Amino acid sequence: MYIEGKNASLIFQDFRDPNQKLSMQDMDSIILDLRDQLAKAKESGETIRIRGGGSKDFYGLSKQGKTLETTALSGIIEYEPTELVLTAYAGTPLSEIEAALSQNNQMLPFEPPYYGENATFGGCIATGLSGPRRATMGAVRDFVLGVRILDGNGKDLSFGGKVMKNVAGFDVSRVLTGSNGTLGLILSASVKVLPKPEVEKSVCFVTSEKEAIVKMNEIAGLPAPLSGSCFDGEKLVIRLSGAGAAVRAGIERIGGDGFNDQNFWNEIKEQQHPFFRKTGTLIRLSINSASPPIENEQTFLEWNGSLRWLWGSRDLDHYQEIAKARGGNASIFRSDTTCTEIMKLSRPMMRLQEKVKQSLDPHGLFGKNRMFKEF
Repeated sequence: MYIEGKNASLIFQDFRDPNQKLSMQDMDSIILDLRDQLAKAKESGETIRIRGGGSKDFYGLSKQGKTLETTALSGIIEYEPTELVLTAYAGTPLSEIEAALSQNNQMLPFEPPYYGENATFGGCIATGLSGPRRATMGAVRDFVLGVRILDGNGKDLSFGGKVMKNVAGFDVSRVLTGSNGTLGLILSASVKVLPKPEVEKSVCFVTSEKEAIVKMNEIAGLPAPLSGSCFDGEKLVIRLSGAGAAVRAGIERIGGDGFNDQNFWNEIKEQQHPFFRKTGTLIRLSINSASPPIENEQTFLEWNGSLRWLWGSRDLDHYQEIAKARGGNASIFRSDTTCTEIMKLSRPMMRLQEKVKQSLDPHGLFGKNRMFKEF
């Protein structure tokens, strides 16, 4: 892995063959080539589909347009463990990012899913998908400090920086996080990292969905180091992370049976749990955590009950109405059938989206119709 920055070799052990390192000049050349490809696409009226490792190709609608690969943009630019900040190019394998952090007993706090061994850092930022820690630690956008992009005119732009709260006004870095490659080509990003917890332990309760929702919300309100919760239809599993004394005290407070399946939370994060090993249309509902069970539906609950998954047999409008009645929204996460839309935006949100799109991608170059039918 190529690393720039002062004393980088003292901070991070190289994982790659030295002969495979890329210089700054190499990176500049790669970025110039990407700019040329964007310019040619703009001239020809062609659209661009940005792709990293392809692990999240399933996410989104249209696959139209020329594919622009980012994997050549690979390497950690700067990593300061004492500052809890990491900056890397978009095509850097996510596994290498986490390996580097692990050497210093640190982690990405939002616990990003891979959905495939080729997942990249840029794909993590672009999709904005978070794992089980999301409800207590925060989302991807909460830890993105800055991004560097090529916009729809091929301009090399940087937003944010490498410290928290250094931006006055509209935080474009957070807008780009989760935009799924529809606003610009992410070249690199800086993120806040955190130390790994000293101890992690899980407990479980065999209960009903109704009781699980009540229990989840009760535990979320307790002074315990909660870092994950889910109900899989049979059992409620709670994870506590932090200092040993705090975890032990938390377990004494909430009770439950010991749960020692070390791979369980990774199965949840990567959707390898049996609930997700089906075909059809997987619906994602983001709703009020205390909402009662959804009638006549088998659901999988995460994030203290605010994230609910179900396999849908109706159109998106049906599930959107269910979500709206519970203070949230619904979207299609993946489907093995053709979908005409995977999410719905309110008119105010659509107008805001249009303004941002017009500012960063006025020619409609990126990710056309990937997340919804565009204006």
